[in-house]
Amino acid sequence: MYNFPKNLFTDVRIERHSFMDFSIKDGEATRSGKYDENGAFIKIFDGEMQYTTCTNDLQNIQREIDNLAALAKENKDIYSDPVIKNFGDSKAEILKYDGDEDIRKISPEQAEALVRGYIDSCYDSRVTEIKSCCAGYSAQHTIKEYYSSKGASVKQDMQRCKVYMSFDFSVKDTPSSVWKTLQGMTFDSLLNREKEITLERDRYLDYARNAVDVAPGEYTCVLAPSVTALFTHESFGHKSESDYMMNDKTLQQEWEMGKKVGSEKVTICDNGLLDNNGYVPFDDEGNRAEATYLIKNGVLTGRLHDSKSATALGEKVTGNSRSQSYEYSPMVRMTNTFMEKGSDSPEDIIKGVKDGIYVYGVNYGTGCGTFTMQPYLCYRIRDGKIAEPVRVNVITGSVFKALFDIDAVGDDFEIFDAFTCGKGGQTVHVSTGGATIRVKSLTVN
Repeated sequence: MYNFPKNLFTDVRIERHSFMDFSIKDGEATRSGKYDENGAFIKIFDGEMQYTTCTNDLQNIQREIDNLAALAKENKDIYSDPVIKNFGDSKAEILKYDGDEDIRKISPEQAEALVRGYIDSCYDSRVTEIKSCCAGYSAQHTIKEYYSSKGASVKQDMQRCKVYMSFDFSVKDTPSSVWKTLQGMTFDSLLNREKEITLERDRYLDYARNAVDVAPGEYTCVLAPSVTALFTHESFGHKSESDYMMNDKTLQQEWEMGKKVGSEKVTICDNGLLDNNGYVPFDDEGNRAEATYLIKNGVLTGRLHDSKSATALGEKVTGNSRSQSYEYSPMVRMTNTFMEKGSDSPEDIIKGVKDGIYVYGVNYGTGCGTFTMQPYLCYRIRDGKIAEPVRVNVITGSVFKALFDIDAVGDDFEIFDAFTCGKGGQTVHVSTGGATIRVKSLTVN
């Protein structure tokens, strides 16, 4: 497609985005728009220096290639460079969303009707504690192309859309809020799901009315599937992104392949081929995504790589080189990361707890050697039954200990799509997944 300069490695990433947004707050439209954005990132590498630029002028990519090539030094051995050897050379075209389900065909009128329909069904003026209500729809369709002087030629598409609602409450003169996001890959996947929002609204309202402060201490904790998903992503997923350990011998020894790092019930996988929020059949270096098992039955079995980290650690690339957009350089990122389901029923998991905490939902989490989760809805478990809602500020624990302390994994596996992940100043779309799990001991405050 392009005239690539001799004796230099060149790659070009092109992205074409179509966006739509519509939102309403307290009956008034606050945002309405439909727009496109196109751009490209061009890179040349001569074995010593990397030269890059980005442009919105897709008609003059060749000119940008030529300008960068004039700055570089020819290197006849460039394709013997071990990092360049790890770049992809695939040829593929995977366009899944250019048919009847293409969300670019959804009109602003359809988006507005969807949002107003959710408000009509889910806002209840009889609930006096509701002080404000916001709802919206957003959608993004993306076509990505990747070309390189190694012969790679990849074209792929992705789309996602969501409807969301938030409620601001005032209960006993205390303000609080709750939100629910429903996300899918097609517009039709957002239809007729009002019950999911009203259940979340009513569950949180009951919590706001009746929650009591938790007594700080060490508790057996049962994590709902969405909480397990976040725990998996934050506490272990980031540890699997190998650029963290390229120059850290201690971390490499701590997470040595074949080492037992958790309970035999724990299996964690990252898979960019799943049709979820982190779907990327080819990464931003032209390598095909795959199912990479990070932990199998408690044993460390894999890591996530781009070409550079795979070269540095002597392991194979996994198709996990991703950037936020054409304006950024890619780095090692997760795609769809999840803890596989087990064989325990959620009911039996809870029955096995005499005194503990059921963590239904969390606002956010962080993880390194120690992980932290900030819950928005928890319940006390007494004698194997879920009891009163409790206010919990934070739940913490050691990643290493918690992975071994998982003594039950449920059969109620779910993948959650409405996630983004931040790292190094970039944000990418990911999915996270898991089932109900039980952790013997976590610190609850």
